[in-house]
Amino acid sequence: MRSVNDFISDRALGVDASGIRKVFDLAAKMKDPINLSIGLPDFDVPEPVKAAAIEAIRAGHNRYTQTQGIAPLRERLTKDLSAEMGRDVGDVLITSGVSGGLLLAILALINPGDEAIFLDPYFVMYKHLITMAGGKAVIVDSYPDFRFHADRVAKAITPRAKLMILNSPSNPTGVVMSAAEVAAAVELAKKYDLLILSDEIYEPFLYDAPRGLPSPAKLYDRTILLRGFSKSHAMTGWRLGYAAGPAEIIAQMTKLQQYTFVCPPTPLQHAALAALDVPMNDAVAAYRRKRDIICQGLEKKFELVKPQGAFYVFPAAPRGSTASDFVARAIEKNVLIIPGNVFSERDTHFRISYATTDEKLGQGVEVLNSLA
Repeated sequence: MRSVNDFISDRALGVDASGIRKVFDLAAKMKDPINLSIGLPDFDVPEPVKAAAIEAIRAGHNRYTQTQGIAPLRERLTKDLSAEMGRDVGDVLITSGVSGGLLLAILALINPGDEAIFLDPYFVMYKHLITMAGGKAVIVDSYPDFRFHADRVAKAITPRAKLMILNSPSNPTGVVMSAAEVAAAVELAKKYDLLILSDEIYEPFLYDAPRGLPSPAKLYDRTILLRGFSKSHAMTGWRLGYAAGPAEIIAQMTKLQQYTFVCPPTPLQHAALAALDVPMNDAVAAYRRKRDIICQGLEKKFELVKPQGAFYVFPAAPRGSTASDFVARAIEKNVLIIPGNVFSERDTHFRISYATTDEKLGQGVEVLNSLA
């Protein structure tokens, strides 16, 4: 007789549990930890957005919507994105978070054996979703500055390459691609006939880019753009994002959504319309200040690249210590951080989320410096 484990698919066994979620579970068991681990905004959903969600529920917007999402939200996003990108961005699909959009895009694009290229460090889902789809993750080292080096990427491109994944602002480094780097990425995509998947979930959190985010969607119509509301409006538990791109690809993602998520949460789609009219400048300013607090607090004892966006910093562990060992020591001192090997092929750095109170940031800085 087969054991229960014999029934588990190779697909499931081929991916590891998320290191981020492991720390998230650990935090739930600890009493008042200094939690610098999770990318969870410490502000709440804006009141007008909450009110819009409640009103949508009371108005009876509780049934299925079209798989692609409600028309008013899609039309508004199409209008806004097309104005920002300076061109028609194609079709728009409302997704169950940007994570849902990533899954649908990769399932729609990657055949077994296809290669997808992205930089190391990387957001944890890229590698594992590509593996789940039967593709091959081609991971290009970007240390020590975490920038997009076109020559390194070009050397990694083979005839099996199909997709280039860009993430700016970056999780876990906070690096924002410059206009020149984006242009170089687009040139490679054109030269080698690649599609670009641009993960821009942290787009509102820009600290040193007064002209807005340089996006490949401005230069290249074969771009699938992914954005959402989780980080910008603290709607992480609402699971609401969106994808924009060529109609043919969005149609396939929509079809796959029919058989997975069915449709995004209905009342929250109506609330997202309200969210688009709520300015979040104060939150961005607060996180710029938190960025400066954490960087100034750690820069004397840790090697780090000052982040330009998102709400993470990715310092190097002290010399002579792996990141995993350093993180274990920090957890013993009640400070939760994430080892860099969750996001990287290296075990040399660790991720800090500064999406917490100034008090917790100060306490975390003090402990980390003492450990260094």
